[in-house]
Amino acid sequence: MALLTFPRRSIRPAVVILRIEIVALTLATAWIHASLGSPLFLLNAIGYAALALAMVIPGPVARVRWLIRYALIGFAATTIVAWFAFGARFELAYLSKAIEATLIGLVLVDSWIVDGGPLVVAHRLERLAGAAIR
Repeated sequence: MALLTFPRRSIRPAVVILRIEIVALTLATAWIHASLGSPLFLLNAIGYAALALAMVIPGPVARVRWLIRYALIGFAATTIVAWFAFGARFELAYLSKAIEATLIGLVLVDSWIVDGGPLVVAHRLERLAGAAIR
């Protein structure tokens, strides 16, 4: 289990503010997708809402928050790429993509501050995969 957790650090006010911004933007894009009505957009909204919740709930989920951060980045990036490939071009869509791009940036900053950045997380994943194979 030690591979799943990072050393405990005191939570700084800047990190709390950053986390609030991440959750707010995630819920904003969830709301936008939910308002579009189709089942695919609704599923996207549910995914965003679940990831927003996972970013703040305490307990066992907090121990793998480093992984949740990158799941959120991947989810937002996939949504953006899918929109470029198939999406309609209207004002709300552009707003949603701007929110998602900003979200990716903020989550990367959060990862850098809390986890040590993408390289540290990549090494952690490598060790975790090595331990799972043995």
